[in-house]
Amino acid sequence: MLKPSTKKKIIRVLITITSLGLLGVVAVFSINAYIKSVTRKKIISLEQASNLDDIDCILVLGAGVRGDRPTHMLEDRLNYGIALYENGASDRILMSGDHGQKHYDEVNVMKDYAVNEGISSSAVFMDHAGFSTYESLYRARDIFQAKKIIIVTQEYHLYRSLYVAEKLGLEA
Repeated sequence: MLKPSTKKKIIRVLITITSLGLLGVVAVFSINAYIKSVTRKKIISLEQASNLDDIDCILVLGAGVRGDRPTHMLEDRLNYGIALYENGASDRILMSGDHGQKHYDEVNVMKDYAVNEGISSSAVFMDHAGFSTYESLYRARDIFQAKKIIIVTQEYHLYRSLYVAEKLGLEA
């Protein structure tokens, strides 16, 4: 049997751990709410994007491939990027994804998909080191010299992408 003082210590530790856990959850949700609130106004429709001027490129973020085919999520992104291109949002598409291994190549699968959909090969640029959203945006700015971009990804991911782009000084 535990002494009363030991029981009190255990209860205090459990209360502290539970409180810190709850505080962590509240912090995560608060940060997410903040990021959504400051980026929500930057999310635009296909029609609105087509009316923008001087867009350096349409940045399509990778989302996995299976062999020589894009995943369904990546296919959605590619189709939207292609639609933006066809509607005149920009004359360049930057495919950014993971090509860190010889046998895993998101960007060439992405380019092949776009070319098979009728996009000119010369309009498609490839970032083979887009291993994360940050790296894709950083490289769009510093390697591909883009300043004003349209980011193509799913909505849940777009808020964070726009926030990172803003912090990197990109107009997105």
